[in-house]
Amino acid sequence: MTITIRYFAAASRAAGADEEVRAVTPGTTLSDLINALSDRNAELARVLNKCQFLVNEQAASDTTMPLSDGALVDVLPPFAGG
Repeated sequence: MTITIRYFAAASRAAGADEEVRAVTPGTTLSDLINALSDRNAELARVLNKCQFLVNEQAASDTTMPLSDGALVDVLPPFAGG
């Protein structure tokens, strides 16, 4: 099973990529994914802690939902604006 993760702004810098395709096991939740990504490096973990996530272009308020094969996960850090 594979998913695509798109990183934006500070998340992209911390991950070292704008996008990645990642193999996950069936039943992997968004929370599982966040934990696995956080283990990559301390900076990415710090950024992910402040991010919001979209799964298939829908706000992911429940991080315990299993991800489906082919899911698109967007990692959105807080944006400054005015």
